[in-house]
Amino acid sequence: MLNRSFFINILRFIAVVLAQVFIFNKLNFGGIANPMIYPLFIILLPFETNNNLNLIVAFMLGLSVDLFTGSMGLHTSAAVFTAFIRPLAYRVISSNRVYESGIKPGINDLGIRWFISYTFFLVFAHHFFFFYIESFSFNEFWHTLLKIIISTLLSSLFIIILDFIFKPHKK
Repeated sequence: MLNRSFFINILRFIAVVLAQVFIFNKLNFGGIANPMIYPLFIILLPFETNNNLNLIVAFMLGLSVDLFTGSMGLHTSAAVFTAFIRPLAYRVISSNRVYESGIKPGINDLGIRWFISYTFFLVFAHHFFFFYIESFSFNEFWHTLLKIIISTLLSSLFIIILDFIFKPHKK
């Protein structure tokens, strides 16, 4: 039988795709900052999730955003790359609690400092991949790097705020 976590993840998937497409894609700060919050879904997947399943779900997530935006695989490839390096992220940003049973990535279980580092690492990797594939050139290396840094900061801020708002907090 399917558990509650499965249904929460389905709702989160739908909410993140719709929020990205109908809200965050409309926010474009002078062509420099493009906030992308859909990596939030990959960031919040349970640690126990099989890596192959992570890649499949990331593919579906990116494909969903691509279908709405017509970006021809950019979001799909960036989402799959993010899911691929996710295990590296929680090895690099270490916490002994990551390996405890039932611990979920988020502010509640692992604390704000760990979550900010983890989010920033994955969002930066996602944006780096996305924007350099989008430009497909190093001619505008510094301009693209500026887009990556500003978009990473903005996207990470939105993701942290969303995690803080929508997760029930322990007392």
